[in-house]
Amino acid sequence: MNGIVIVDKPAGWTSQDVTARLRRVFNTRRIGHGGTLDPMATGVLPVFVGRATRGVEFFEHAEKTYEAVLRLGITTDTEDITGTLLERREVNVTREALEAALEHFRGEILQVPPMYSALKVDGQKLCDLARKGREVERKPRPVTIRELTLLEFTGDAAVLRVHCSKGTYIRTLCKDIGEALGCGGCMERLRRTSAGEYTIDEAIPLETLLTAGNPEQFLRDVDTLFRNFPAATLTPNQEKRCRCGNSFSLRLPEGTYRAYSEAGEFLMLAKVENGVMSTIKSFFEVS
Repeated sequence: MNGIVIVDKPAGWTSQDVTARLRRVFNTRRIGHGGTLDPMATGVLPVFVGRATRGVEFFEHAEKTYEAVLRLGITTDTEDITGTLLERREVNVTREALEAALEHFRGEILQVPPMYSALKVDGQKLCDLARKGREVERKPRPVTIRELTLLEFTGDAAVLRVHCSKGTYIRTLCKDIGEALGCGGCMERLRRTSAGEYTIDEAIPLETLLTAGNPEQFLRDVDTLFRNFPAATLTPNQEKRCRCGNSFSLRLPEGTYRAYSEAGEFLMLAKVENGVMSTIKSFFEVS
């Protein structure tokens, strides 16, 4: 089986837990996910199956959209509600004050990665060090917040929609907003509503996949990963050169394309430069 399944990950599962179970469902060892979700988080988790795993590298920089609940007045060691309580403070925040604070977190900002994360320092995961009671210096990293919208506010809890670049920690964003408001805060709930071009409307509940008699029905063709790029159909001779890894002349505007055979088989992600098409990554089955 080859393709991409858009999983609606339930709370309590790690992304690795999901791929491990789906490895058995699809009966293949070639499987990988497109962007880690914290165990407490739910929502869109693209899983690449079989030859589609060749597309994972193109998903690494995909932007994500989340709906998060920020709980004000509480700070924890993990920056989310599952962690150990560090401090509880009184909350006297108006909607106007919150909206004003959010303005400072839009655009390119710097984030200090949380200790409870899978990032490595000197070959060791930060979360492993944190569990041993150690804290190490982390350098701030630039991330981009393209959208930060306040959807609901109840006085001590805010529902936020966040559209952000790869590498953004929503837990840290919640913590930093709480600090900016002077009362502290942590992430209470998180749901990923889109990853790259895939949305929650396309996602299949994990339980459905685990109990499906024909899970292959939920696999999307790998070319859906590149659906924003135009398609090009190759002649039989061009297809032959493509399968041999050779470039060939093709009168198309410069850019990136999805290349197909005349029979409709997705062959490769390709680029055209100076009237020549060449392979970025091939996806055809090798006989």
